[in-house]
Amino acid sequence: MRTRALSRRTFMKLSAATAIATGLSAGTAVAFAEADAGTQGSDIKRIRTTCRGCGKMECGVWVTVENGRAVKVEGDTSCFPSGGNCCAKSQSSIQAAYHPDRVLYPLKRTNPKDADDPGWVRISWDEAYATMAEKYTEIIDKFGGPSIMMMSGTSRCWCMGSYGVFRMLFGSPNSVHPYQVCKGPRHFAALMNSAYAFSWQATVDQPAVMVRWGGSTELSNYDDSCRQTVDLAMYSDKFITVDPRLTNLGKESDVWQPLYPQTDAALALSWMHVIIENDLWDKLFVQKWTDAPFLVVEDMEPTPGPMGAKFQAGFFQTQTRLLKESDLKADGSPFKMMCWDTIGNRLTYFDTETMMWEGETWSPEMGFVRGKEAQQKHLFPGVAQGWVPDQTGFTEEDGFAVAIDPALEGTFEVTLADGSVHQVKPVWEHFKARCAEYAPEKAAAITHIPAEQIEEAALIYGTRLYPETGYGNGGIGYMLAIEHGCNAIQNSRALDCLVGITGNWDTPAGNRGGTTNFLTPQQVNFGGNVLMGDVQQVSAMTEEDLAKTAGCDEFPLLNWWQYWADANACYEQMQTGDPYPIVAGIAQSGDFMNMGNSLYNWESIKGLDFFVVSDFWHTPLSDRADILVPCAHWIEVNATRPSQGSSGGFGLNVQCVERPGEVVYDVEFDIELYRAMGKPFSADSDNPWPTEHEYCDWYVSRSGKTWDEMVADFQENGWIDCKTLDPATGATWGFYRRYQLGMLRPDLKPGMQTPTGKMELWNTTMETFFPDESDILPNYREAPLSRTERPDLEEEYPLICNTGRRIPVYFHSEHRQLPWCREQWPVPRMEIHPDDAEKYGIEQGDWVWIENENGKIRQVADIYAGIEPGVINCEHQWWYPELNQAGHGFELSGVNCLVSRELRDRHCGAAYLRAYPVKIYKATPENSPFGNPCPCGNDGTEIIHDATDPRLKEWAKLNYEGEE
Repeated sequence: MRTRALSRRTFMKLSAATAIATGLSAGTAVAFAEADAGTQGSDIKRIRTTCRGCGKMECGVWVTVENGRAVKVEGDTSCFPSGGNCCAKSQSSIQAAYHPDRVLYPLKRTNPKDADDPGWVRISWDEAYATMAEKYTEIIDKFGGPSIMMMSGTSRCWCMGSYGVFRMLFGSPNSVHPYQVCKGPRHFAALMNSAYAFSWQATVDQPAVMVRWGGSTELSNYDDSCRQTVDLAMYSDKFITVDPRLTNLGKESDVWQPLYPQTDAALALSWMHVIIENDLWDKLFVQKWTDAPFLVVEDMEPTPGPMGAKFQAGFFQTQTRLLKESDLKADGSPFKMMCWDTIGNRLTYFDTETMMWEGETWSPEMGFVRGKEAQQKHLFPGVAQGWVPDQTGFTEEDGFAVAIDPALEGTFEVTLADGSVHQVKPVWEHFKARCAEYAPEKAAAITHIPAEQIEEAALIYGTRLYPETGYGNGGIGYMLAIEHGCNAIQNSRALDCLVGITGNWDTPAGNRGGTTNFLTPQQVNFGGNVLMGDVQQVSAMTEEDLAKTAGCDEFPLLNWWQYWADANACYEQMQTGDPYPIVAGIAQSGDFMNMGNSLYNWESIKGLDFFVVSDFWHTPLSDRADILVPCAHWIEVNATRPSQGSSGGFGLNVQCVERPGEVVYDVEFDIELYRAMGKPFSADSDNPWPTEHEYCDWYVSRSGKTWDEMVADFQENGWIDCKTLDPATGATWGFYRRYQLGMLRPDLKPGMQTPTGKMELWNTTMETFFPDESDILPNYREAPLSRTERPDLEEEYPLICNTGRRIPVYFHSEHRQLPWCREQWPVPRMEIHPDDAEKYGIEQGDWVWIENENGKIRQVADIYAGIEPGVINCEHQWWYPELNQAGHGFELSGVNCLVSRELRDRHCGAAYLRAYPVKIYKATPENSPFGNPCPCGNDGTEIIHDATDPRLKEWAKLNYEGEE
């Protein structure tokens, strides 16, 4: 806890009060500006669309087009998910659209793959498609579909073919995409624990206590981001930041929990211990909607239990030590989970086939009898509150023939069908014991946060400020930092449980999953996931196909998840051919630098027999391509854009300008590649390869409108609040506690998406596929190369390297060639504590070598007291577009050149990207190539390292005509 004078947070509250008192509105000036812009002349248009300057945020914008050219991008105040925000990346997008280095035509390699000059020659689209069809067909015939791997980037929804349409086209499960290390592990864990993607928080609902855990949403790209989260943090009653470094927004928080890197699960379990010990947990939710009352037979071998669905295809029967009716008698059901009723002093059950308790009657209509409108403060103007059903219990009023009270505590004796007698306890007893292992005084030694500060934060979060609402203070915005230390799934499970037991799961400002609307869940990625119509039902991959996914043998839970191949396994198979060869690939955006060891991955891709890249630029990845084809910019595309997370907004991408050169939109590229390979993209046999416009019409058909009608409505009325959409179309967003209403499961029964229908504190999917006893409950494990696990490394590598912090002008590997961005942030920065800087003789602005057994790179020292001594914080995904050589210098500063290839999360395979040991030393003329501490290309050319570099001016010369 820190004290201060007048903070920005306090100032915002005072300013709001003043504005109300004087009748002023912050939106007035913007409204006038918008009105003025539309009157400037017939050759000027102002088009409402959605920015994709980064990959994860739905920021509504206006694009001003003059004489067919985009000239300005500014925020759209109808877009409540972004609050009218328009960041530097967005405004710089015009420099990308008209950049002189943009790829505008299909290109073919003529030089070997290890040459600095690929020898690109322009070819026609006909030749490009014909070559792809020939090569891919030849490879499938010779090696099989899984010999082709597919790559996509992050969340530009129209260029994510590796998530669906390419898998179906090639019959390959080997998708390599950053989802494995970026929100995917959280979605994986949430589906296993409760429901898919319920890691997303509805921050836009304004939590009373706002918690930002492991991220910088004031700079970054999560669903509620930038201006919106800054404002919400200022208006919250309490604001807690959990992060190893003091972030920009974190300095405004009431409590900062500066945990040691990758100790997140220990802290979450500690918070839960404090909440349980202080009786701040939501008993009714825990008792009825988690598996807390289910009885555990510790000394019994796992036996068949409830059925579960694999994520993509197939089903499985759980194997669990939870007590079932079939364990008690020969003719008993394996689907009836046994509990102890304290009222009847007897065993009772929950039936996972009907998703009802013994003696319970349920119908969807019953859930609407009692409830009220949400009571959130400071909502964005025009955003609906939503409807909150009252919690249901176990009484006659709740639909029970006779009231029951499932026990959460105690020890009970049962006799199994084989005659053996056992002492059993409810799951809650085991869960409490696991949390107690991380009581604050114990967690303090792990997290480096004093015990009293851990307790303080937990009490602030757990103590309901407005108990009259009937729900908690809000969920937790936990972000991708927790996914990168080899405990991703358990970190995420612990946080999902923390949200649940405090009454913040699918409640206002709670964790709610992806926004529902009239689109199907599969349509979240426009053009990337689904074909047109029902054709995907016959083209979708089978359970047998998915069992060939690279990495399944090493990571058994991938047989359940089925949504990505382990990237490291794919790169290894490219080199070894074991257990089968991967010899070709296609990349629709994406890169090899985002996970695993970049140097190893670079060598692996070089060995592919055939590789196609669709991208905007000549990138390190395209330097390994045989064919490079151009793709469209976000101001050139049409697409739906619902909030991927819990913001509840629905917008569109609307094409603002013509596509230059021979640029082809990714959706058209997918359709034409299907045509070239003789496979239908549509279920309509009379129209197997639809036009872009026909595809758009089909995509929005469930709304009852055509694409043109949707666009016209969007231009006039702006963003849609999905809480206001008709539930009959599948839009359930206007309701909370949907698990009570039968709105979360595909079978429309009450409950969650797990085999038991409950939030599984004791996890049956984990127990079945990964029966390590310690991992069935949420668990903490040290990062593999932490000081505790590998103290032998400290002498040679005395510092811990953290990485991945957000940069306001970049998105991962993007925008390094945009002058407005690069001049503000020309070089990668390594944050170092002042004590460490003095120790190593490093001054602000020095180039520094960062090294371990995997590689060495250089970044510039940025002395910062907001991190712990002994820890450095490096920037990720750096490469240098200005260097005309193979790889564009990614090896000079790319921090993932330092990561271990072998060490990964034991459950999902997520790479070990943070909290590993390194050593540092000042770069000098004596220890640097070309006698230059500044990184240089192969010919000695310096990278751009300050805003005065003339190469930035060359990049600023916009190309409006689509010239080569």
